[in-house]
Amino acid sequence: MSATSGDPISAAGKPAESTSDAAKTLVMRGNRLDSRELFAAEREIIIVHGEEHYRLRLTSQNKLILTK
Repeated sequence: MSATSGDPISAAGKPAESTSDAAKTLVMRGNRLDSRELFAAEREIIIVHGEEHYRLRLTSQNKLILTK
């Protein structure tokens, strides 16, 4: 998230590599991030944590599911 680095982060959680890649800047307020910003374009995002990939999905009942 760009609150500290200023670098755009893609929806996949990776730094944007070129202007042709889809990039979105997310705004953090303290330690908070509004989920509406995460799911503005997609109902699923991939979070990369070390070597692991996690899938965060927004359900039809507006709940979050995190799976490995």
